[in-house]
Amino acid sequence: MSEKFSVLILDDVQENIYSLELLIEDLNLNIYSALNANDAIAILMKDSIDLILCDIQMPDIDGFQFVEYIKKIDKLKDIPVIFITGIYDKDFYQKRGYDLGVIEYISKPIDDVLLTSKLKTYIDLFNKNKEIKSSLDEANRLVAHNTKMASMGEMIGVISHQLKQPLNILSIYCDDIKYSYEYNDLNDETIKDFSENTKNQIHYMRDTIDGFLNFFNPDKVKHEFNIKKVFDKTNELLGSQLKKNNIDFQLQIISDYSLKGTEMELSQVLINLITNSIQAFNEKEISNKIIEVVAFTNKDKNYLVIKDNAGGIEEENLEKLFDPYYTTKKDGTGIGLYMVKLIIKNSFKAELKVEKLEDGLRFVIQF
Repeated sequence: MSEKFSVLILDDVQENIYSLELLIEDLNLNIYSALNANDAIAILMKDSIDLILCDIQMPDIDGFQFVEYIKKIDKLKDIPVIFITGIYDKDFYQKRGYDLGVIEYISKPIDDVLLTSKLKTYIDLFNKNKEIKSSLDEANRLVAHNTKMASMGEMIGVISHQLKQPLNILSIYCDDIKYSYEYNDLNDETIKDFSENTKNQIHYMRDTIDGFLNFFNPDKVKHEFNIKKVFDKTNELLGSQLKKNNIDFQLQIISDYSLKGTEMELSQVLINLITNSIQAFNEKEISNKIIEVVAFTNKDKNYLVIKDNAGGIEEENLEKLFDPYYTTKKDGTGIGLYMVKLIIKNSFKAELKVEKLEDGLRFVIQF
């Protein structure tokens, strides 16, 4: 392994340092030395040290005070320390050292076999820990890579879900123009409506793609926008579909407030919720179809409420509605409402809850 085990020798007598260096130099170590505590601290803060061999009796700061000091520094507190001393060999001094976290005492005169065997043990532990750390780092890299790939797959699913809606609407417009031609009902007004509506859907798809590219960008630009603009945009994109499905669509602005964020993202929230209602109406073959969207302010809080009479779901399934991949529809993906939750919580820092009504659901967003 390229990274060597590093030892710091701290002793106020240069001859003692030389003696220790001679004893351990054959172990292929990085050896550092210091004649006082201040120099030792400077080395420890600069270089990576794996073990400290420390004398106890030193002027100014003794070995006990030195260990007590480094144990208070996060970067240094876990470095093992061995006291090498010929003076403090009584039980009292050993207990004091062990209480401070010293791992070993070696008495002078030094038994070179004992010292080298202990160092070899610590070097073996060091190399095993390094192997474990390397394995953990590799495992963490794999986890990070797999998480990233899973997130990419999830985002592709979300984008696919969002683009299916305007593509379906475009398909409807294409059928309309075809039937108008077949029944000789093709006129300037029909062509104009077709052109405007299809362009709106294409622009929406473009903005949706751009929005997703920017969705997880922490530096994305947020701006003030009026809630009425979101209502107008939603009505513009879904108006024909609502009309075609004979839905009584009621938009009501009791308080005309402004929000800070991305207008397109909030429009996606409304489109998701309204489209879910339309699909529920059709699946359950409900005749009197009503969707209400209301904006109001109460006690300095701005609210957006979306309510339908599309039958709702069972009470026990309410909490699952916003889970990824949970769906109550035959061909559903469970992505749409999950995306709604992400936008409301992450982009607008708002609260979202769903309530079961007698004949449908009510979504309440509190900004």
